[in-house]
Amino acid sequence: MSAHDLVKESVAGTLGEKLSWRFRVAHGYETSESEQRSWRNSLPVLADTLVDAGLGDVEVLAEYPVPLSSYRVDALLCGVHPATGEPSYVAVELKQWSEASSIADTEDLVLIESMRDNVARLHPVAQVRRYCDHIADFTEALHGHEHRISGAAYLHNATDDGVHQLFALHSDAHGRLFTGSSRAKFQMYLAERLAPMSGAEAADALRPEAVSPSKRLMAVAAEEIAERGHFNLLNEQQIAYSLVMRAVKKARQSEVKEVIVVIGGPGSGKSVIALELLGALYRNGLSALHATGSKSFTTTLQEVAGGDDARVRNLFRYFNDFTKAPKNGIDVLICDEAHRIREPSRRPANHIRGYRRQVETLLDAARVPVFLLDQEQVVRPGERCDVAVIDEAAKAMNLPVRHVRLDAQFRCGGSRAYEEWVLRLLGLRPGGPMRWGGDDRFMVQVVETPQELEAVLRSRQEGGEQARMTAGFCWPWSDPVLGTGRKFIELVDDVDLAEWGWARPWNVKGDRPVGGFPSKNLWATDPAGSSQVGCIYTAQGFEYDWNGVILGPDLVWRDGTWIANRNASKDSAVAGASPKDFAYLIRNTYKVLLTRGMRGTVLFSTDRETREMLRTLVTGR
Repeated sequence: MSAHDLVKESVAGTLGEKLSWRFRVAHGYETSESEQRSWRNSLPVLADTLVDAGLGDVEVLAEYPVPLSSYRVDALLCGVHPATGEPSYVAVELKQWSEASSIADTEDLVLIESMRDNVARLHPVAQVRRYCDHIADFTEALHGHEHRISGAAYLHNATDDGVHQLFALHSDAHGRLFTGSSRAKFQMYLAERLAPMSGAEAADALRPEAVSPSKRLMAVAAEEIAERGHFNLLNEQQIAYSLVMRAVKKARQSEVKEVIVVIGGPGSGKSVIALELLGALYRNGLSALHATGSKSFTTTLQEVAGGDDARVRNLFRYFNDFTKAPKNGIDVLICDEAHRIREPSRRPANHIRGYRRQVETLLDAARVPVFLLDQEQVVRPGERCDVAVIDEAAKAMNLPVRHVRLDAQFRCGGSRAYEEWVLRLLGLRPGGPMRWGGDDRFMVQVVETPQELEAVLRSRQEGGEQARMTAGFCWPWSDPVLGTGRKFIELVDDVDLAEWGWARPWNVKGDRPVGGFPSKNLWATDPAGSSQVGCIYTAQGFEYDWNGVILGPDLVWRDGTWIANRNASKDSAVAGASPKDFAYLIRNTYKVLLTRGMRGTVLFSTDRETREMLRTLVTGR
């Protein structure tokens, strides 16, 4: 609706009700009362500001969705540029803060005094700047016209003095800061970008909108990935790659859609295929996106493939980003770690558009959907995607499916013997646990104390190799200790094995480093992560030279069989599963933890009987 219409609805007292209805139709669920209150408090202020500047006919798209994400811009102003006559857009983040201060030693984090929660928040200019970049990169109407969108943060309850520290962050075309005391400057800023005429046509140009990466972005991505070298694909890996490229060509020539499913165990090279495909597709001017269900894994891939270019990192997405993606909006969607595709436990109560499974939205999003998965890495309830689930969904949509099975093993020193030993040990293959016969390519060791486990790993780390220790989720995971200046300064030694007088912290909980330790997303790759204990959610998808695993009381050996103990788990999502599902999930969890090493695994169990059983299977050092 136009700014004039927003003012009328606000005066009539119907603004909240009308926006709630539109939100429910657009998104399929009710918005929260706090969000509705924010609309009532902020949108009328923005509308009045526009009307008073003579811009009442500018179109205001409230809660405009950022493509391929769950985020929304508070308001996207749509109009005509007064100088060029082109469509012109201004993304506006509205904040009701009256005071805010920067966090020491950070560039883009702030604290809000009135909220008294000590929670770090992203600087509103940094927030809107990222929204603008992302909208420009993934909105086809703006491809080649990135100059048409600008961004501003409007803190309408604040004065310049009350938030003076926030002005230290540099401003640019995609990010400017204004407050209530600089309202006139904000109006001048808007008048430079929006003419006093209807913005309805400019708004319509964005809806409905195909979502895909821009050619400029793909060119940068091709260059970035190429600089990191090509991967040498072998045998079935090359087959998978060639089938995808063939399917893309067919889809382009004759609109024939095909699904490719690549199945492989840990270390079989699934992610190598994914990155090689991305590089090749971008170099050929084709659109592609990569998606996973793991924040740690996605963040690491962003670092590896995207480097310092934020736009390239945005090509690495999450499965739930495609809920509303347009059908066949991109050429290829690569779903890595597809076993983590979620299946909600129940149908949403407030659905309007109809319930769709996540696998169906992913199948719809691209001309060639590619799924790479290991069916035995499911570690959470709801993550039950396997080949049969994909095949069934594709069949219901009349889509042909091709399967490729990766037979190679690149992790665990390429040791087939160790992979089979782990599967037999955990009862994921028939035949029961077997003795470790040894393999020149891989070492297995059982130790008696956590000190010994840590000493072995430390010696490897000091020798220039990469070593990490992980554990079952059997201990609490505390927030870091808060020091002066509201900065987190140290971690809590949660993994406390009092019987042995040994305790260490879990990896960092959040996305920022704490006390010299890396963020959770970089625990597996940053050298500083070696003295922490990693959990399943930070270890899954990664590899390192030497792998230490602490088996906790959630899985113990009794009378010739494994006993899974839900009461010993601190992972509420997994512990809440049925006994049968918990036993399945916890074995898969340890299977993932046990197969992260490239050169060797060191095992320690907190349970005496379990250690004795493991010692009978593994002799020597």
